[in-house]
Amino acid sequence: MMRMKYPACAVAMLLAGCQAASPEAATQQDPPPEITGWDSTLILSGERHFARLKQLTFGGDNAEAYWSFDGTRLVFQSTNPAWGESCDQIHILDPLHGDAKKQPPTLISLKGGRTTCSYFLPGDSLVLFASTHEHDAACPAVPERRADGKYVWPIYPSFDIHVSDLHGNIVRRLTDSPGYDAEATVSPKGDRIVFTSMRDGDLDLYTMNIDGSDVRRVTTDLGYDGGAFFSPDGSKLLWRASRPATPEAQEEYKALLKEGLVKPTEMELYVANADGSEARRITDLGQANWAPYWHPDGHRIIFASNHRSERGFPFTLYLINDDGSGLEQVSQGETFDAFPVFSADGRYLVFSSNRNNGGTRETNLFMAEWAD
Repeated sequence: MMRMKYPACAVAMLLAGCQAASPEAATQQDPPPEITGWDSTLILSGERHFARLKQLTFGGDNAEAYWSFDGTRLVFQSTNPAWGESCDQIHILDPLHGDAKKQPPTLISLKGGRTTCSYFLPGDSLVLFASTHEHDAACPAVPERRADGKYVWPIYPSFDIHVSDLHGNIVRRLTDSPGYDAEATVSPKGDRIVFTSMRDGDLDLYTMNIDGSDVRRVTTDLGYDGGAFFSPDGSKLLWRASRPATPEAQEEYKALLKEGLVKPTEMELYVANADGSEARRITDLGQANWAPYWHPDGHRIIFASNHRSERGFPFTLYLINDDGSGLEQVSQGETFDAFPVFSADGRYLVFSSNRNNGGTRETNLFMAEWAD
């Protein structure tokens, strides 16, 4: 995301008639506190882009952490029994100076249900996320293991996108169409939201204004389109998609969709203009290529992939140019590294990982100081 910046005088004008601060006053301001918690032992051999690494959470299943516009906070989803959670809930964390060991991050999904895909709105006083709480305050059932062995994700039709303040008060509901509405993110320009919806019968991308008006369909090809992000200048979209090519694959996709399920094991990355025009596939790696995010330079993309795996794992992080060239492996874990997200200035990368979990299934958030 682009960090929203305003001239100091413009801000002061709102408060005190824009009286210029003296140089002496500026030099008397306390420097920001030092970031602590860096641990070089968390960096694996070959991870040259990680100058320093810090673990942010310690237990449970933590994922999809996204930066505030001012770069000081993260909003993320977590299932942590120690925090009294039995399905994903939304929290806010200070990754620079907070300590989740001493104080659990602030919970803002107070209405129950399952929640997912949170994101700050411009001004950082509001957050959007998808939730099932309007249908039922209880956590929805997780699909049972299938007899055919297929790995599937549930597409809960009760998901709708809501806006909350930072105290957990729902201030607006952005979607109310039948079926799945989730995976919403906000343009760095602060004017549009992109999200995934089944309102027209397939899992497609749509955009809308910040207030939920002016909904426009972006994708039309058969297959799952999701996890989309605007480019740093707001002119393009990046997302993951499945494109079942054979009649058999298409029938399988449609049959699973009728059950409220999607198989995420075959996905590639796509880029298009923000209105969906000139869409093009930028990976052709096979297996699951997903969780893409733009580098602040607007040309490189970081994502998770298992294309070199023979059994589904590991998932590791990769960089690629937006024309599909220059593939480079970033992380070296043997289990799971995913959901990479750059800060707007490119200094930090936050991601989810199974590293340092003592052999458990815990997935925690980590923050790397990025080195090019």
